[in-house]
Amino acid sequence: MAAVGGASEVPGNQNSLEIENLARFAVEEHNKKQNTLLEFGKVVSATQQVVAGTLYKIKLEANDGGKKQVYEAKIWEKPWLNFKELQEFNLVGDASAE
Repeated sequence: MAAVGGASEVPGNQNSLEIENLARFAVEEHNKKQNTLLEFGKVVSATQQVVAGTLYKIKLEANDGGKKQVYEAKIWEKPWLNFKELQEFNLVGDASAE
């Protein structure tokens, strides 16, 4: 059991529909903010931290002009307020190196 406020692996399969939807949301938001055309590939890993809502840290693969890249996204969600916000979206590296 994780400590209150500590980050923990997402229970169950990290490729659950909920986590995949959050990862797709992160790619879409990044594309809007940065005027890019990344295409979501798959979720690599995911952790969650209970804050005022839940902070998800998702490592994902996305296609950038034919090249698979790995990104890390932080998404803050408060479902009871219908609130979802992309906090960070950073390039980690080339997917072939993973």
